[in-house]
Amino acid sequence: MGPIATPNNDGTPGFFARLPPLDSPHRTFEDGAYRPAPDDWVLALTDIVGSTQAIAEGRHKTVNFVAAMAIAGARNLCAPEPIPFLFGGDGAVLMAPPRHQRALRQMLARVRGVAWRDHGLRLRVGMVPVSALRTQGCDVRVARYEPTPGNSFGVFAGGGISVLEDAIRGRAWPELGALAEVADMLDDGTAVDMSGLSCRWAPLQSKHGKMLTLIIQGADDPGAVFTEVMRLAGQDGDPRPARPETLRSVWPPRDFMLEARARCRGGWLPWWTLRVLAETLLAKVVIERGKPVGAFDPQRYMQEIRSNTDFCKHDRTLCFVIDCALPRIDAIRAYVQACATAQRFDWGMNVSDTALMTCLVSSETEGLHVHFIDGGGGGYTRAATQLKAARQPRG
Repeated sequence: MGPIATPNNDGTPGFFARLPPLDSPHRTFEDGAYRPAPDDWVLALTDIVGSTQAIAEGRHKTVNFVAAMAIAGARNLCAPEPIPFLFGGDGAVLMAPPRHQRALRQMLARVRGVAWRDHGLRLRVGMVPVSALRTQGCDVRVARYEPTPGNSFGVFAGGGISVLEDAIRGRAWPELGALAEVADMLDDGTAVDMSGLSCRWAPLQSKHGKMLTLIIQGADDPGAVFTEVMRLAGQDGDPRPARPETLRSVWPPRDFMLEARARCRGGWLPWWTLRVLAETLLAKVVIERGKPVGAFDPQRYMQEIRSNTDFCKHDRTLCFVIDCALPRIDAIRAYVQACATAQRFDWGMNVSDTALMTCLVSSETEGLHVHFIDGGGGGYTRAATQLKAARQPRG
């Protein structure tokens, strides 16, 4: 099957919107669910430089928030057309149709500027058309993971993301890296629309034992590994980290200034600080009462969060966070290690008491909200560090 033609600007559904939705993480391992991305769509990557040090300094929530900023900006830029994206703890992947290419490139430059000016974090960004990746012998194939209607995440196959990541990091593909470059001069200081991005929940406390962050890279059958890990973890109850019993609203939120700065958009920061504090106090009261206020039902919203969390799968890399009982962690570690030895794949694990959640909310009342999860203590970043340190020898 060849690349799908880019949709016309006539109101018809775009490429991503036309993909059949997958309502379960297990279905993301079905090869037939993926479709080649159109040649003229663009693939963008962001990555925080020095995220390990920032997390060691206690800035884990800031790292997660900055990683999600490009997703929020791109989604608002392309609305109402849905676009594929995924969250990686200290970076993100996203795609957009060609008519947004110029605006998206400038938005990435502006987000990079905000990351440095407001948060002191250096953000690496890059963007290329899908056709440029195909000339390097790889592909970009996309599926739509949609745990509930209207709440979509992208999952990817074909090797394109790994190639682009190597290019923008300077590991390989220098010509592609030059093509992907986003010039500093594109950042004119104009505020980026990051509406809906917030981090109001306290860290998610494990109820089974510990929060387990896993990265698996290069498995022959990643779906089988994932299924067995989830079977082991699920013996003590729902292993999903965000559940009503792990959700806790505190006031004031520890990192409320992240949201205030994101929403300020050139306005008066003290006013937005007060507004965020007032909104979060009201939300805490409503959630603790547990009774509907107008069209907002806090109990339904918290149940929706359980389902509307991300699942990260791209190329041959799989990343996820689960809530595990302590004996299950030992069993999972032994199982994954045995598989890795037999199949010579790479993997990393981080164990922590908590997980962190960053939210992107379009409508609380209509169930349109998605949530990005990372293991506490630098879950994805530390797991990735462990993976690199223990890479399997290639024969």
